[in-house]
Formats: sequence, C-alpha cells, structure tokens
Amino acid sequence: MSSTEAVETTGPAGPAGLADSARELAEGRTTSAEQVSAALRRIEASQGTLNAFRHLRAEAALAEAAEADRRLAAGERLPLLGVPVAVKDDTDVAGMPTYFGCDGDLPAAAMDSEAVRRLRAAGAVIVGKTNSCELGQWPFTEGPAFGATRNPWHTGHTPGGSSGGSAAAVAAGLVPAALGSDGAGSVRIPAAWTHLVGIKPQRGRISGHPHTDAFQGLTVNGPLARTVADAALLLDAVAGAHPDDQHRPPPVAAAAAARRDPGRLRIALAWRPPLTLTGSAPHPDVRRAVLELAEALARLGHDVEEARPRYGLIGLGFVPRATAGIAELAARHPDPALLDPRTRSALRTGTRLGGRVVRAAREREVRQHRRIGGFFRPSRAGAGYDVLLTPTTALPPPPIGRFDGLSAWRTDLAMTEACPYAWPWNVLGWPGINVPAGFTADGLPVGAQLLGPSRSEERLISLAAQLEADRRWYEHRPPAPSARSGPGTVR
Repeated sequence: MSSTEAVETTGPAGPAGLADSARELAEGRTTSAEQVSAALRRIEASQGTLNAFRHLRAEAALAEAAEADRRLAAGERLPLLGVPVAVKDDTDVAGMPTYFGCDGDLPAAAMDSEAVRRLRAAGAVIVGKTNSCELGQWPFTEGPAFGATRNPWHTGHTPGGSSGGSAAAVAAGLVPAALGSDGAGSVRIPAAWTHLVGIKPQRGRISGHPHTDAFQGLTVNGPLARTVADAALLLDAVAGAHPDDQHRPPPVAAAAAARRDPGRLRIALAWRPPLTLTGSAPHPDVRRAVLELAEALARLGHDVEEARPRYGLIGLGFVPRATAGIAELAARHPDPALLDPRTRSALRTGTRLGGRVVRAAREREVRQHRRIGGFFRPSRAGAGYDVLLTPTTALPPPPIGRFDGLSAWRTDLAMTEACPYAWPWNVLGWPGINVPAGFTADGLPVGAQLLGPSRSEERLISLAAQLEADRRWYEHRPPAPSARSGPGTVR
C-alpha cells in the first residue's frame, strides 16, 4: 500500500481556499460577512476538540467584514479584500496581548506588527490568533496556559509546533490560510504533520518587526495553506521590509512562480541529517513516502540522485542563537515564575551563551554559507544541485503528551530525534518549503522539504506547484472536527 493510498477518504469538501475565497468575493458570489461569520462558527464549534485558537476577535472581524463588503460593492479590489485569515500568537495585533504560548497577564500590543499591517493593506480580515507552544521552542503545541492543540487528522496526536495552531486551523478548514513563524522548522514541521504546504522564506522576506532580528536571525514568518498557490498568494501579500529591518532581500513574485514551469532541475535526495546526538534515521513510513515523492519528481523529468550535503558542525551556529533568543523573550515576561521549567532552563543557558559566544556563532554563518552553498554551485566535479530534498521530520506526529514531564535535556533529545532535518536552513537564513509526502499506514500525514540556496523561493515554489499538480494532495482532507466540548476555549 502506498503512502497516499493509506488514506481511504478524502474527507468533507470544506470551505474554499485562499485564492478561491478572494475570487468569490471579487465576483460577488459571496460576501465577506458570510465568509467571516462561517469561519468564526467553525472555530467555535471545533475549539473543544482541536483547540487551535488562543484568541478570537469576533466583533472586530465582523465589523471589518462589513467594511470590506462596502469596499467591494464600491468596486475596490485588493488581493485578499474581505478574506478571513489567522495569525500565530507571536504576532502583534493592536489591542490584543501577544502571549506566545505563555501564561500570565501581558499588556495589549499598541500597534500591529509589520506583517499584520501588510495583511490589512491587502484587505484580509484577521479572525484571531492561533496557539503556539511557549516562546516557540518545541515541535508540539501544548502548555498549561491553553491546553493541547490537536491534529485534525487524529486528535490523539500533535499537529506539531510551534505554529501548530495555525496548521490545525488550516488543515481543518477553519480558515483558508494562516501565518506562522519558523525558527527551527516551526512552519515546515506542523505543515508536514497536518498535510499542508508551509513556506519558510528567505530571512527578511517577511518583516518580523517589531523584532528586527528575531531569535538572533533564526526566525522568519511564513504562510501555511492547503495549496502552493494559496501559500504563494499569502507570501506575496505579507512580503516586504519595515524601515528598521536589518535584512532586505530583493522582491519575489511568488504567485507568478506558482504558475510557471520550473524547467528540468538537478535534485539531491539526502537521508542523513546534520550531526546530532540521537543518531536519527527516518521512520520506515516517512522514508517510503519521501522516496515515492522523489520517484514522482524523476517521472516529471528531473534528475534525482542521492547525495550527502556537507553540513559540518552547523549546530554550533544554532544552539547559542536559539537559547539566546529564548532568553531575550523570557526575560521580558512580567512573571518568569509562570514559565515552563524548561523555558527557565533555556533562559539560564541563553544568558550564559549570550554576548561573545553568540557573536562567534553568527560569524560562523559566512563559512557555513560557503560550505553548504558549494552544494548548489557548479564545481570541477560537475554541475551543482538546484534543490535539496529531505524528509521534513524523521518521525510521524507524536501522541499528545509525548513530551510531558521531560527535563529540558530530554525534551531536546526527543525533539531532535523527531525533527533533525529542518533547523539548518534557519541558521543559513535560506528558503525551504514543506510539501505533503503522504501518510503512514495509520493515516498520519508526513512531509518532505524542498530546500534551496539563498533567495531561491521562486524556483522552490514552481517545483512545488508542479509536484502538486501531479500528486493532487489537496484532494485529501481530514474528518470534520466534532463540536465536542472540552478544555479548549477562546477569549
């Protein structure tokens, strides 16, 4: 049985995707009030089961939908005018606290983040903020502040993290697309585990302002959607720099790239992750699914061969930056005693590794760019590769509670065992895309990464769109979430 055949049902039809929602509004076949009201009803009905949202802004969203309908009736057209979307709860929305998975009383944000400002400028209606684990540290979305966010494909399993709420919301059809953030795979991992397209763009492609260098340059914002076209549309809508941003890559046309043939590419398939302490290897179902995807790429005319990138000791550039980033955020919490003991441990480690150690880690990035960039450049040995294909995770989505009660060290080991592939591209600052690879024998989604060198989003998007047209992964949907009551509530 193939990894795609493991799922016997395509699930309910569900609401329209992002591009279709925008098109229906522009053509007058529906209204923003109808779309937003329906999204809010779906969220409320699923909250006790999936617990995808930390906050809803129902009253404000309905008012904004009414205004969008007036603008549409007057003939105004914008890429997302009137379309409901969600953002992750590490993203400032004026008038709402940015808890980022934490407990306690935090003040409301005075201003929208730059990404939210751009979403509004594109006409989107933000219906709420989705759950994240505490300060985005882990590949699961659970915590005492909000409970457990659950995977729509199987509610006994995590949707991943840290953008697990955004992934669960999109996979379940609560909203057509959502924004997440990715500091070590936090868009790509939940996309893999919920059967979505998740784009980690080039550093600086989407502004992180008011954070100008989030997690010491590791973290970027990125879209989650069911199709490449929808993810590309959301990327175009939010891309661009704030005047204070440190990183300013030249613009890309993501939506146009999704409509373009990628040409014949040289693709490397790599099974071995960077050096870790766990000796991680992909689960047999993950390996089978990624191999089937590689075979599809070869059938589409690409040259695909196994290879081993020279990652070197790239972890030396990750750990100090990641823990220093956690320490910087944790130190701002008004009551650090409310933070998870593992967060407080990371705070202590990040404080010790701050300053000179972090600067040295960041200085290594130039050498890492040269070493790994050589994988993509032509050399005396022959043409360089265009794209690197790897599993997104080594394991399928773990059960809810898998990481409960573990020490900081054992949590790190467990998550490295599950997710050893994604984080190097955060150190490099380069783009990557998770694409759905199929399902385990138990019907749990798994994914594969398409990774490229600096500023290669358009090539990756074109390739992902070509693969999507062949694989048609968007035809598979999870069961409709039940309205079972439970601990998940939204404010």
